[in-house]
Amino acid sequence: MTLHIDPSATARLQTLRKEQNKPALLLRIRVEGGGCSGFQYKMELTENKSDKDIIFEDTVLTDDISLPFLSGATVSFEDTMIGATFKIDNPNAVSGCGCGSSFSVI
Repeated sequence: MTLHIDPSATARLQTLRKEQNKPALLLRIRVEGGGCSGFQYKMELTENKSDKDIIFEDTVLTDDISLPFLSGATVSFEDTMIGATFKIDNPNAVSGCGCGSSFSVI
């Protein structure tokens, strides 16, 4: 199982590391039950890792429970007029909600 990290996500995390003077900063992505479509993404910046975490390209980490829901997804960073955010393009999601943080799978 793999998670693809777009160069835009890597570049943004490098910028955040420099701005916050935290060279070990990573983006944690978890998938939890809930949200309006059944599952939801939870993202946070962290320097903490556990033994069960899987790290991708020294940028993103996730846990062994969330990874099957994220396998094959691409994490990118978008900076638009309406906001800047990390985005997940997930081929496993068959539907989602308007906010982009909730999805369902088959």
